[in-house]
Order: sequence, then C-alpha cells, then structure tokens
Amino acid sequence: MAKEIINTNNAPAPIGPYNQAVLAGNLLFISGQVALKPGTGELAMADIIEETHQVMQNLKAVLTEASMDFSNVVKTTIFLSDMNLFGQVNEIYGKYFSGDFPARETVAVKGLPKNVNVEISMIASK
Repeated sequence: MAKEIINTNNAPAPIGPYNQAVLAGNLLFISGQVALKPGTGELAMADIIEETHQVMQNLKAVLTEASMDFSNVVKTTIFLSDMNLFGQVNEIYGKYFSGDFPARETVAVKGLPKNVNVEISMIASK
C-alpha cells in the first residue's frame, strides 16, 4: 500500500522526526497536535479554551490539506495534563463535529510536549 506524506504551512511544523500526517490508502493518520500557532512557534495558552481551539484549528488545517474535514474523522485520542480539564476540553472539542462523533479515548498523562495541557491525534477516512 502506498503512503502519502501530508504537511501544510497552515499547521505547526513537526518538532521531531515525524510528519503532520500520513495518508495510507483511504486512512489519514494525523500526529498529535498541540496549541502551537502555525508559522510562529508560539503557544496559544491563555486558558484551556484558547489552547483547545488552537489544537482543533491545527487539526482542521491538516484535514483540509488532505481534502477532508471533521466529518471524515473516525477516531481521536485526547491527552490531558490533568483530568480536571476534561469538561472544558470536551465542550470545545464537541463543537467541531456535527452529530456523528468519532470513537475516542481521553487519558491524563504525566507530561506533554512543551508543557501544554492538551494534545489530540486523529484518524480519518475518505
């Protein structure tokens, strides 16, 4: 199966040896996104609401580059620095979908890159 590397300037450049996403057949595997602002390297972390919106906008940019949108998402993984943030992150996250929500797990972890509070990865299908 051929794979295609997906990268866009409208989402933050990878900060390690990985790509923003890989398209394998009809499946798009999007690397975890944090609240880095594209092109600046600055974090959008005024509060968890701003941070979550930036993460979702980064994911949207990668989906768009692959000619997809949130309706194509079949699975997400949310990593939180603190499970007490779950309610606020869940509320913002839910606004990006219209009804048919993807499968998902949410876990609290000891630490995330750049000391952010939320990281989200996705799998989408054409």
